[in-house]
Amino acid sequence: MTDAACRDQDPDLFFPVSPHGANGYQIHEAKSICEDCVVQGMCLRYSLATEQSAGIWGGHTEEERSRLKRRRPREPIR
Repeated sequence: MTDAACRDQDPDLFFPVSPHGANGYQIHEAKSICEDCVVQGMCLRYSLATEQSAGIWGGHTEEERSRLKRRRPREPIR
């Protein structure tokens, strides 16, 4: 966590209420922070392993993580 690009950001940015309207911009902003993060892969793996049900983790929304789990249930996420 100490190396995460989000460590100094407002946590609310990573937990939008909805993917629509102004929150769509919030999702875009959160993902742009994740994009160049050195621990993005670890963050995504953590969220999948602990079944995080909300928020942007490793640059992925809840819906995107759900699709990843369905698509590759046994294949490791890089």
